[in-house]
Amino acid sequence: MKALFIHAHFDDYEFTAAGTFELWRRQLGQEFQGKVIVCTDGAAGHHFRTREETARLRLVEQLNSVRLGGYEFELLSLPDGRVSREVGLRVTPDFLAALWKAIREFEPDYLFCPPLPADPLAGVHPDHLTVAQAVREVGYLINVPHTFTPEYPADETQSRPCKTPVIIAVYDGYMFGENAFDLAVDVEPAFDVIADMSWCHQSQITEWLPWVGRHQMDVPRDLTDWRATLRRRFERKSREVGLASAHATELFTVTAWGEVPAFEELSRDLPGLCVDAARQERLRVKLARWRGGE
Repeated sequence: MKALFIHAHFDDYEFTAAGTFELWRRQLGQEFQGKVIVCTDGAAGHHFRTREETARLRLVEQLNSVRLGGYEFELLSLPDGRVSREVGLRVTPDFLAALWKAIREFEPDYLFCPPLPADPLAGVHPDHLTVAQAVREVGYLINVPHTFTPEYPADETQSRPCKTPVIIAVYDGYMFGENAFDLAVDVEPAFDVIADMSWCHQSQITEWLPWVGRHQMDVPRDLTDWRATLRRRFERKSREVGLASAHATELFTVTAWGEVPAFEELSRDLPGLCVDAARQERLRVKLARWRGGE
């Protein structure tokens, strides 16, 4: 089982899918391979550190999380070797090419990414929106071998098939008014690991997030304080989507951007699923329709 997480920023993984990857790792051991790709340089999100210092620190913090979480990590480079700047990220041929190459090289079974809002009045983070749109556009192209050979030259007479993954959108705390879900994963058994990994992002948790004022949080004093704050974040997310669970839960929406799975595949593969029967049936019907009425 190979799972790939693609998002805009350092720490997006810890706040949306780290528990699910941890449950997979515990369940499957060496048979699970998880990877996280961050698409921006992390330089912009601070109020007293310089851009250079912020970018360097955010990368170090992510690598500390990598050591705790046991996943692979890649800071996405464009074909010319540059890393996209925060907020300056756009859906360009170079960005699509970089995503295409990274996905084809890892060849995941499941790919997790930000969601796209259907309502133009919904709140968004511009970088999240760009990554979501880019993954959506590149989904069909994953198994099209000559799409980006101008950016990444290859022998065009020797192609190999590449698996197209199931593409799943994660919850987005910036998408006010539009969050929904198909799948809920009970990550309570991994809560302490999620807390430890997210606590690695000190420049975010103790400096930037309290200052920017979009996350209803005070400065946590220590890890114990942060665990209480993180618990409140999970509870607020559950209330927002009407989920009646006191457990830490990660929320996902299945897309048709990549391979469309049967419900039975999701039920078999995803650890810790805790979805009520009515929601399961709605998802089953939707997937069957997408798969041509199976």
